[in-house]
Amino acid sequence: MKNDGLIESQVLSLSYGRVVVKPVEKQRGLVPESYEGYQILDPGDIVVRPTDLQNDQTSIRIGHVKNRGIITSAYIGLHSSGDWDDLYAYQYLSVVDSSKRIYGMGRGLRQQLGWSDLKRMPCLVPPAEEQAAIVKYLAHANARIDKAIAAKRRLASLLQEQQRAHDDRDLNDLSSDNVNSVRLKSLLYEADDRSTRGDEQHLSMSQKFGLVPADRISRTLTAESMAGGRICQAGDIVLNRLKAHLGVFSVAPMSGVVSPDYTVLRTHGDVLPEFLCRKLQSPGLRPELRRRTKGIVEGFWRLYTEDFLSMRVGIPDMPSQVRIVRQIVMRDEETRRLTSKIAEEITLLQEFRTRLVADVVTGQVDVRAIAAALPDAPESFDNTVSATDDDLEEVLGEGEE
Repeated sequence: MKNDGLIESQVLSLSYGRVVVKPVEKQRGLVPESYEGYQILDPGDIVVRPTDLQNDQTSIRIGHVKNRGIITSAYIGLHSSGDWDDLYAYQYLSVVDSSKRIYGMGRGLRQQLGWSDLKRMPCLVPPAEEQAAIVKYLAHANARIDKAIAAKRRLASLLQEQQRAHDDRDLNDLSSDNVNSVRLKSLLYEADDRSTRGDEQHLSMSQKFGLVPADRISRTLTAESMAGGRICQAGDIVLNRLKAHLGVFSVAPMSGVVSPDYTVLRTHGDVLPEFLCRKLQSPGLRPELRRRTKGIVEGFWRLYTEDFLSMRVGIPDMPSQVRIVRQIVMRDEETRRLTSKIAEEITLLQEFRTRLVADVVTGQVDVRAIAAALPDAPESFDNTVSATDDDLEEVLGEGEE
């Protein structure tokens, strides 16, 4: 059913195998002028993305609709009929997708699918009572797995929060006698050397990676020429003036050329660049950085060099700076080790889920007796997990702006 006359306005999105309501604030980027012509979906419908966006057979292309709304007509909307329960149909098609059998049906490099391809696919249709038992069992199993994954993600988040709190305390502790309050202009000066040809190593900034070669950051819009860009040297402190109030500072790991909209600062006082940069990145300095930015609309707030260098900060002696940086680096490594282990555990849980669903849906494991002893199906964690994945994707996708 088409959204002719704009009878529906709630926009749906297929995200990580889940069909979720897309918040208005996230409806940005390639947004159509009108949603007329979108297809209307009802709870119980199934969505199939016709192409493999990643082109590597890892993307999830099947989703189950839980809210009435509209979605692009580029997707295939399905409605189960006959003896096929919609929840069982979704689980079965998910197994077809996860096993990559779907890739034998499409055409071209990106495996373009159409209804003419899907309708010829042979499907399992167990008796209704067996479908109901499978759906009930998997609802319980998925809820437990989702809860375990959510707990592990929360643990990873708490570890990172704890590390930031410890770092902030060490970087901004003013109680020691060896800490002096100084203006940044006594420690830094602006270096405004410009590239004439733009053939130096192009460095780009992101909140995740810091200042790195531009080709390391996906979806980066690289200028045709970096001629006129600012030259930085290894050890310089580089900041994005539009995001400085968010702590987007980085020590240049090598010489190169950066955007002319960045500011390049060089130390000339008794300060370790790594210490000062981490201090400027710390949450404790965010309010002061925000007060010094200028601009009316968020996203266009700028931190100008003169305002920035007039700021006072507490700086300990050099041995203390070295010790604090060493402690922070050690915490970084430990947090990365722990979060990496958590990520591996999450991957194993996801792989276990995929195998379990496949075995149950295809009848290799008979769950009818177990399902009969289970209470009604629990509420799913799907929307919570999907929202987390959306936020994660947005952070990981950040590039130069």
